[in-house]
Amino acid sequence: MTLAREKFFLDTNIFVYTFESRFASKRALARDLVSGALETRRGVISYQVVQEFLNVATRKFVKPMKVSEAELYLARVLMPLCEVLPDSSLYSLALSISSETGFSFYDSLIVASAIAGECSILWTEDLRHGQRIRGVEIRNPFRSKH
Repeated sequence: MTLAREKFFLDTNIFVYTFESRFASKRALARDLVSGALETRRGVISYQVVQEFLNVATRKFVKPMKVSEAELYLARVLMPLCEVLPDSSLYSLALSISSETGFSFYDSLIVASAIAGECSILWTEDLRHGQRIRGVEIRNPFRSKH
């Protein structure tokens, strides 16, 4: 997968799949996205992605991360990518997107965060591939090419 030259946003599921051994192809693609985000410095996440990932990693993984492992991942991977923090304008934008699209508030908050992070692409498997919302194109990295 070739990463875009523009900034891109990674949803929580991308990070979860980097640890998912049951789905090898998804794991490889997710790892490529995360390493590309760090290497190119064009990848962006929000505080919401940090919170959701740490919750899943420390509670829901087959072998949950230890606190020390989570802290290391937070410092080395998540925080270097975290550019979008909450404020009233982000919440207002999410409410507006939810009203326009019918998305849940939390999905709308991810889209709003991609917009706030000035990203042209949102990588996620949770929303419709190819949909454009306010200049952000939703792409599913795990979508079959055929």
